[in-house]
Amino acid sequence: MATALTPDLTIILPVFIGFFAVFIFLGFYAARWRKGDLSGLFEWGVAGRRLGWFTAFFLFGADWYTAFSILSVPSSVFTLGAFGYMAVTYQAMVFAFAILVLPRLWAKSKEKGYLTLGDTIKGETGSKALSIFFALVGIGALVPYIALQVVGLQGVLVAMFFNTVYAATAAGISNLQEAALIIAFVILAGFTFTSGLRGATLGSIYKDILVWISLIALVAIAITAVGGFAHAFANAGAPSAPPLNSNFIKFNPLASIAFSTSMLGTALSYVAWPHNVNNTYATQSRKNLKLGLSLAIVYAIPLFLADTLGVIVNQVPAASAILNSGQFNVGFKGILVIPAMALAEFNSSAPWFAAIVLVGVFIGGLVPAAIMAIAQGNLLARNVVREFKPNLTAKGEAQIAKWSSAVFKFAALGVVAAVPPSYNVQFYYFAAAIVIQGIPATYFILFTKWFRNSALLAGGAVGVFLSILFTLAANKFAFPLTTTIFPILGPALNAGDQFTFYVGVLGLGLNLIVVVVGSAVINAVKPRQAATIAPPMPAARP
Repeated sequence: MATALTPDLTIILPVFIGFFAVFIFLGFYAARWRKGDLSGLFEWGVAGRRLGWFTAFFLFGADWYTAFSILSVPSSVFTLGAFGYMAVTYQAMVFAFAILVLPRLWAKSKEKGYLTLGDTIKGETGSKALSIFFALVGIGALVPYIALQVVGLQGVLVAMFFNTVYAATAAGISNLQEAALIIAFVILAGFTFTSGLRGATLGSIYKDILVWISLIALVAIAITAVGGFAHAFANAGAPSAPPLNSNFIKFNPLASIAFSTSMLGTALSYVAWPHNVNNTYATQSRKNLKLGLSLAIVYAIPLFLADTLGVIVNQVPAASAILNSGQFNVGFKGILVIPAMALAEFNSSAPWFAAIVLVGVFIGGLVPAAIMAIAQGNLLARNVVREFKPNLTAKGEAQIAKWSSAVFKFAALGVVAAVPPSYNVQFYYFAAAIVIQGIPATYFILFTKWFRNSALLAGGAVGVFLSILFTLAANKFAFPLTTTIFPILGPALNAGDQFTFYVGVLGLGLNLIVVVVGSAVINAVKPRQAATIAPPMPAARP
């Protein structure tokens, strides 16, 4: 085995700090960009509904192509092999789903002044209970999603300070790295508070430029170094015994249902995440929204390239030496795939470029964390607090959203401190299983008033409860969570059971049964009278 390298911090650290300083400047400068009254939620939370197709394209990419995609998906390929490429398939599908329903959602928001997912539910159903319930579901589901971004930041810091005096200890990352995380989040909270979604938008453009340039260059050099794609896949081998594949490269047919339902559930989650709905409402026009979504499919390209690094990392001696240094368990090794490859390929020849890769990934975790926390703050202020304090002023509403967005960021830090990062990718799949239970209450009501509020609420509650129950059962009620694949007939997948499903799709299926049957019964017993729809949301602007 090759001797583990020591990052050249004399060059990497100053370059990293320099590029990060540009990110900070953009975040605070954004308060002056397309200047508006940031004391209200309309300007702070949805950027005054002024984003054109170009900025929308980058914002959609930033909130979907997160640290989860950049680090955790290659981590899945590294540990699971062929099954990990599931993320490429759903990334290719997700914007097709989105373009079918999000333009209609935007049109409703423009017509009636909706600013959040909860606004839409309340405005179209007239139900406070539905609005509050799914606002709380969205807020809760976003906490582990933000936590996943934090794990990605940890991976960058651990790699950057690897084999130095600041190296990680057996107990976790060093005090220096913890301090760096806290400082980064304080800065992020500062410019999010000041600039709102504008800061995240400018940050997303900057982040995406860095990630595209660095990933394409990194993959091109790495693939060339191992003799091309054919040679890379021919010589790939599993770092451990993966639970879903007996062979690292060849897909296990028994995993077909698990693969397909995971792909479907995660693709559907795009239109259910509150921050994606928030970004939809920030777009200037329906035409700009459709164009931005249409172009966003190209993000599947760097994702595939990043995944490929998970296949070849063990064929690059310097990168393999970092991962197999004995300091990291299998789960966290995967998070280090891209940072280790960046150091292996550039530390000696161009350490400044290694720094660009690392800072691009680092910012790639911070930007979506900001976008998600803004959505959480919007939901809490507008669809929870306002329901119990109807006389809340527009300024007071925005202040609650701003302060709570900061609190949610640090809550995610606490989650990461409490939960081992070994199976961090499950943060996302568990949260997605919860959030997709809001799809009937959010989208069905845009097309028909046949569905009844009590059935939508009961179905959502059943879906959330059973998704959590199936997840716990799949993990034998033990922590940390290591899977979101539930074998409905009992035996585990590697014992030969092909009837294994993603827990979110199981929950959504049962949710739909309750919604459809419940609505049919209620409509038969008590036919709907003239629809009672809530008036336009307060403080909304065209």
